[in-house]
Amino acid sequence: MSTSDLQSDSPVASEGEKTPLKLDIKVDSPQACLRHVVVTIPHAEVERYMRDAYDELVPEAQVPGFRAGRAPRKLVEKQFRDRVSDQVKSSLLMDSLSQVTDSAEFSAISEPDFDYESIELPEGGDFRYEFKVEVRPEFETPNWKELKLTRPSEEITDEAVEKAVKGLLGRNAQAEATDEPAAEGDSLLLTARFLSDGRVISEMDEERVQLTDRLSFSDGVCDNFGEALQGAREGDTRKAKVKISAEAPREDMRGKELDAEFTVVEVSRKQLPELTESYLREIGDFDSKEEFYEFVRSSLQRQVVYRQEQALRKQIVENLIGDAEWELPPDLVRRQTRRELDRKILELRRSGFDDDTVRRLVNTMRQNAQTQTEASLREHFVLEQIAEDEKVDATAEDYQQEIELIAEQSDMPVRRVRARLEKSGQMDALRNQIVERKVIEMITAAAEVSDEPQAEGQDDKEFAVYHNVLGTKETDSIPEAKHEDKSPKEKEEDKKKP
Repeated sequence: MSTSDLQSDSPVASEGEKTPLKLDIKVDSPQACLRHVVVTIPHAEVERYMRDAYDELVPEAQVPGFRAGRAPRKLVEKQFRDRVSDQVKSSLLMDSLSQVTDSAEFSAISEPDFDYESIELPEGGDFRYEFKVEVRPEFETPNWKELKLTRPSEEITDEAVEKAVKGLLGRNAQAEATDEPAAEGDSLLLTARFLSDGRVISEMDEERVQLTDRLSFSDGVCDNFGEALQGAREGDTRKAKVKISAEAPREDMRGKELDAEFTVVEVSRKQLPELTESYLREIGDFDSKEEFYEFVRSSLQRQVVYRQEQALRKQIVENLIGDAEWELPPDLVRRQTRRELDRKILELRRSGFDDDTVRRLVNTMRQNAQTQTEASLREHFVLEQIAEDEKVDATAEDYQQEIELIAEQSDMPVRRVRARLEKSGQMDALRNQIVERKVIEMITAAAEVSDEPQAEGQDDKEFAVYHNVLGTKETDSIPEAKHEDKSPKEKEEDKKKP
């Protein structure tokens, strides 16, 4: 822990400006990302603010027995002491905090943490208060030039496009209920109960899922889902196990295995539709089969670029961060977890991933939220410092391009996507995404990059739902991916929405 003293003398104020305060500022560094600040304002400065406040009040003060503004000053001071003291306290705090921010040798990333009501303005003596504030860690910008990097290369074959087309059509196909036993790929309408030692922890309302090997939740995964539900029929109840993630919100349940009881409400089987002109217009206003295939190929290409960027980013960050393991304030990590999820979702949307894949990846992030958030914060601090050094920032054109990509994948008007992002406060997440990508591109351009063919991996046979096994269901406020499983009637209703 380190301590530093800062003296803030009153410089000469310009005409019409308030004279700055004389301050004594002591700063402790209990952690790399936390500062403890003690501010002392001399009694003479407190008296100056009190005098100025009464100078403004006396000419207008209304005191019983006197005309407005005609009461003696001492009587005004006595009658309005409490009101003026609170006003002066507020002004002193606001002005001194502004000066601390301007003069301090740290970059705050949160608002000062103090209890306003507990701070008292003394009748005599200096005015002293203290607060904690989260800051960016201080470190020397690492050498980011001439790194040696490996970029995975993937070829988008016609077979890959055809497979992706079938996947999209399958998600949008009309499912028909069947009395046949459930088989891999079927759509199941399920309810579920989750139990620990026979006690119900939570229940899941009707949720439509695909019968695959695994079923993931926001805070756990059912590894034997496919085995348990294979051959099930409408009305059947099947038992399985759900393992809670090691970073679940409830510490007492982390890593535990719960009993799950899945009840099958309906088994449905899909038939892939034909790519007729009317169907192409219905699913995305495509003019031709060729245009639809080109859209799918473009989405796959963006996914390849995303995976390449992530692989390069991982190598770059490992080179730049090294052994930097700054201790991060728990409150900062908790607050940032939601923002990091929002940012990742935006990245996945603009990179062409379908809704099923986004849900699966988001659930993985939620199950490892603290570890991933801490890693992302460290990455952000390093990349942001490089961005500041090199004057890299997001432009209006960058925002527009990102929003257009999200709108295209979501099949929504650009204007509506922008409005939703602004309303949900996610423009900052979008800005960080843009800036960090630009820095990664800049570092990659200055690096020695060799391409390495990427072997085609096996499909990850997992379906995901946004449900907390230990609590309430979670949903995502980001526009959903294009070609989701909606009926023509639902799509027509969506078009009528403002």
